[in-house]
Amino acid sequence: MTSQTQELIVFVDESGQPTGETGPKLASHTAHTKLHLAFSCYIFNEAGKLLVTRRALSKKVWPGVWTNSVCGHPSPGESLEDAVRRRAAYELGLKVHGISCILPTYRYTTPPYNGIIENEFCPVFVARTKGQVAPNPDEVEDYYWVSWADYVIKMERSSKSFSFWAKDQYPELNNSPAFNAFLTSLAQKA
Repeated sequence: MTSQTQELIVFVDESGQPTGETGPKLASHTAHTKLHLAFSCYIFNEAGKLLVTRRALSKKVWPGVWTNSVCGHPSPGESLEDAVRRRAAYELGLKVHGISCILPTYRYTTPPYNGIIENEFCPVFVARTKGQVAPNPDEVEDYYWVSWADYVIKMERSSKSFSFWAKDQYPELNNSPAFNAFLTSLAQKA
């Protein structure tokens, strides 16, 4: 994998279609970040528990906040599913399977954090794993596994400790028929 400073992001229009432009990942995140393609993924283990991660304290934006399992940006020409696999392996040391897009048109813009705004067309995925987490310390400070019911309680009682996007995605996931069907299938397999 190329280094973080050489990673390119894909700029998109309001419907998530690539514009043909790319930019260096770190240099492209500014106070005026152009809309670009990203993904967010919620990884569940064989016991049906969700992996929640805490971003490394060294991260440029949103360091130390708790968030969903893994997020990232596809490289030019890379499918979102392949980007999910790549980032899960890089950040968490995990192989994932059963990748499914739950919120295909999710989009968000954060308030500024140290002068940087996230502005992403960010489809949300779920995935499964059988592996053990081996976090990359440059990406992940800490992690835990939690049932969705307990995650709901955490989001409703202490969401201030979670990332902007995790808080923003939470109500959409809770109201998503596709996500609820996924949770039902987890319960049947557990």
